[in-house]
Amino acid sequence: MAGFIDVVLRGLLLALTSGVLGGVAWATLVLRAGAGVKPDPGAVRALRAVGIAAALAALTQGAIVLVALSELADVTRGWPIGPFFDTTFARTALARLGLAGAVTVLALTLARRAAGRLAWTALAAAALGLVVSSSVLSHAIARVEDRGLLLALDATHQAAAAIWVGGLAHLTLWVAGARRASRAGAPWGPPARDVVRRFSTLAFASVSVLLVAGIALTVNYVGDAAALVGTAYGVMVLSKVGLLVAALGLAAANRRAVHAATADPPGERLYRFVEVELGLGLTLLFAAASLTSLPPSVDVREDRASVAEVASRFTPTMPRLASPPHDELIRTADPLMAPPGERKPVERAWSEYNHHWSGLFVLLMGLLAAAERLGVRAARHWPLLFFGLATFMFIRNDPRAWPLGPTGFWESLTLPDVLQHRTFVVLIVVFGTFEWMVRTNRLPRRPWAFVFPLLCAVGGGMLLTHSHAMFNLKDEFLTEVTHAPLGILGAFAGWGRWLELRLPESAKTSGWVWIACLASVGALLLVYREG
Repeated sequence: MAGFIDVVLRGLLLALTSGVLGGVAWATLVLRAGAGVKPDPGAVRALRAVGIAAALAALTQGAIVLVALSELADVTRGWPIGPFFDTTFARTALARLGLAGAVTVLALTLARRAAGRLAWTALAAAALGLVVSSSVLSHAIARVEDRGLLLALDATHQAAAAIWVGGLAHLTLWVAGARRASRAGAPWGPPARDVVRRFSTLAFASVSVLLVAGIALTVNYVGDAAALVGTAYGVMVLSKVGLLVAALGLAAANRRAVHAATADPPGERLYRFVEVELGLGLTLLFAAASLTSLPPSVDVREDRASVAEVASRFTPTMPRLASPPHDELIRTADPLMAPPGERKPVERAWSEYNHHWSGLFVLLMGLLAAAERLGVRAARHWPLLFFGLATFMFIRNDPRAWPLGPTGFWESLTLPDVLQHRTFVVLIVVFGTFEWMVRTNRLPRRPWAFVFPLLCAVGGGMLLTHSHAMFNLKDEFLTEVTHAPLGILGAFAGWGRWLELRLPESAKTSGWVWIACLASVGALLLVYREG
């Protein structure tokens, strides 16, 4: 439980600190706010957002500390406050709390009045320190060789990512405020065309630095090409690459549109692509957070899977459509609340059956969604299949827990696997409810149609952090190797649907993209194997 919560909190902290540093860069380098001049309304909005993000980052960092302390308390049968705060982790966390507090005070103060160069320099230094201090908690600090170089590369990588992703968030906020100000006839700031051109230059530089530092870190932590496929760390790096390629494709299209634009403000297409680029960037941050819980590939030698073993998990076979006996599983498998052990063959068979039937549900949804798009009106009820899928998953996902097994419902939720499974069931029910009601005109498209893409993207991100507690590292990896592409497809489906809704003229492409991703999720589940 603690491991899963820790990864989610670390992803949230990366997103918030990106909003901090990206916002400071946005205000100073794009909006040109600075010493001796009272910020314009757009810069005031950005500084207030920076202050709020920093305050939330402090709360999140505090929650991470509490999770770590509670995990130690379970082992030591007490709260080891003194020894804990002698660790590098605790000291760095305290320093980051102080930096977040300083940013909060400075940003909110600068949003109210003009200030001198010292205040602006202090804000930039505190924001940068808040982001790069995370490198002290990365894999770099544990390396014996080239530690200084790796710390510098990690800090640079994180700072560049924060300026890019955080800047995208502030661009989105700025555009929304500019439109409201325009409707009200109120002042806002520089012309939109100038703003997006400045940010395009900043984002291009940030992404260039991010790529160079990321490649260098990959070479040091992955080691060789086979490790990209044969280790969990390597597969997560590939997942980040896949998300980054999609985000950079949108960024390149935006950059061309910015430099070709003659109108002010630029066209709607650019802003909608920015929203999707931001969504993919946030997913990237959560994928990056999950890397901190995995050993670098160069350290995994004995339990590394071969390329052939990984490929076998994606080789189509006849799906398992007959369930193994439940009483055999209860009789032979370890109790649900027992310490993690080696999975029995009947457990693997049970899991494969669940995945294959879930794949049939999802594949049928994708086919019906395609039929609806081709004009088959009755096919618009395809979201009702989500309810069947949710019922199936709720009953079968955890056979040793209620309603099939002896472990009670609430007791079982203390296990991270069960909690994640139940959370996915809730997401699926919400998917089905809102998407069906929107497609049958029982709810207006705005805002309810956006529930499906947002939850789809969130579900994809959660899947990238999902893990099983198993006995053998190699078996664990081979079992979960399909989760990464499933998570990426979920994110692509969500943001494809978002773009279809936000930019109807793109629907000819974006509509088919998310449908293809949905169907691909079903097909991938059909080839799922655990042995």
